[in-house]
Amino acid sequence: MSETGCRVDIWLWRARFAKTRSLAAAMVERGVVRLTHNGIQTRLDKPSRSVHVGDAMVFALGGRLVELTIARLGERRGPADEARTLYTLPGTET
Repeated sequence: MSETGCRVDIWLWRARFAKTRSLAAAMVERGVVRLTHNGIQTRLDKPSRSVHVGDAMVFALGGRLVELTIARLGERRGPADEARTLYTLPGTET
């Protein structure tokens, strides 16, 4: 695993937006995840695509739209408090 990038399905699973990595991969394959990297927004279609710190992500989850910025890639799927440190929501940057 690269220190500068992480697979999008693994990141979504570590950040606890999906209960399993398979569900995270299915989310990406359905085309509900959009990533803004270096100012260019793309709809992700493959779970193997990389995300990086500073990327913005928008996706549909449970009937709502989630918008966030990736703050850290994480090392593991930890507790919810640890998962919340992996991203920042608009208006909550410190």
